[in-house]
Amino acid sequence: MSREEHTLNADPQEQMVLLEVQGYDLELDRLAHRRAHLPEVARVRELQVRDRALADDLTEVAVEVDDLEGEQRKADADVDLVRQRSEKDRQLLDSGTIHDAKQLVNLQHELESLARRQSDLEDIELEVMEQLEQAQHRRDALMSERAELQTEIAEATAARDAALEAIAAEEAAAAAARASIVGGVPADLMTLYDKLRADHDGIGAAALRRGRCEGCRMELTPVDLERIRSAPDGEVLRCEECRRILVRTPESGL
Repeated sequence: MSREEHTLNADPQEQMVLLEVQGYDLELDRLAHRRAHLPEVARVRELQVRDRALADDLTEVAVEVDDLEGEQRKADADVDLVRQRSEKDRQLLDSGTIHDAKQLVNLQHELESLARRQSDLEDIELEVMEQLEQAQHRRDALMSERAELQTEIAEATAARDAALEAIAAEEAAAAAARASIVGGVPADLMTLYDKLRADHDGIGAAALRRGRCEGCRMELTPVDLERIRSAPDGEVLRCEECRRILVRTPESGL
């Protein structure tokens, strides 16, 4: 025992209660670790990442659809304008009101030019329509995929919540059981236990079983075992290897 340490005394039964407290603390630690690494939580996060990516893709394709719809409206309007102009010129040509040969030739040339222009515009119109149909198809496919994903997210969220509720129920039970016995441990012993538990990976007290410390799993030397045999029943012992509180039990092998 170092100079900084001083001997504590506690009834052997109180020391046994400390082992029970340690058991509940380990159970609470296990449940906290389980919650932090719950597969259901990871699954929801994974699906949410996919959902955000789909949402971004949908926004992008929606903008593309809007742009192409604008282009189609313009292409339709351009074709209609040329058709109207051609129809007007055709009616004028067929009316028989123009007798000047030069005017008739010019009007015929204009009709031919309008026909070529209409053909070019209709090609553009058709290309825009095809691009729009493709974009709409991609949008509809993404919307369908996201709808299915939303169902998966709802199911995964329900499974996650159920798992978290189960863990919370186990935690509540363990915490209540711990609270019901912790008053049976002297305050100075609990203070030492809490400090050691913080310093030694959550284990502040361990049982001595068959000559071995259950905290560090080390076999005690014959000298240490003899020291423990000769120690008063109420003395709070410490493992020479890990310095955790060492509690004697009927299975200590002394």
